[in-house]
Amino acid sequence: MESTVEKIKVWFRLVPREGWFPQDTEGLWATRLSADTARVQNVPFLQDGVAEGDVVRFQTDSEGLHWAVERVSASGNCTIRVVPVPSGPLGGSPQAVHQHLSRFGLGGEVFSEDFPMVAFNAPAGGDFHGTKALLTQGQEDGWWHYEVGCATDEWWNA
Repeated sequence: MESTVEKIKVWFRLVPREGWFPQDTEGLWATRLSADTARVQNVPFLQDGVAEGDVVRFQTDSEGLHWAVERVSASGNCTIRVVPVPSGPLGGSPQAVHQHLSRFGLGGEVFSEDFPMVAFNAPAGGDFHGTKALLTQGQEDGWWHYEVGCATDEWWNA
């Protein structure tokens, strides 16, 4: 018997942040697990409090859009966003950001050519101490700015 995996887009309503993007929603790909739950399959660029691999509950509206209601379970992964400084040593290159962080096994995606923010998934059980040390050093050295969009106690205590 063949198993079919249904990919859906789950939408999140964003809380506006001054000086941040004008978008008020973000759609993340997910694998449907039940009638109202799905596992997030990519790293959020804008939504805080969710990471790749987390399970979320959603409600489907009259137009067929699936809107996130709550996080049901955490994967243990963390969401880290890095923006290279255009005038810094990396020249605003998202590829250079990837190269520096590749030793930690972080998977990531670039927001756009115009805004080269890289959203990384820091996998559960990874070297959070080393990752945090490099992120901090890179920010102090003017390579990038970074923020943590979703983290675990293991991340904060590393």
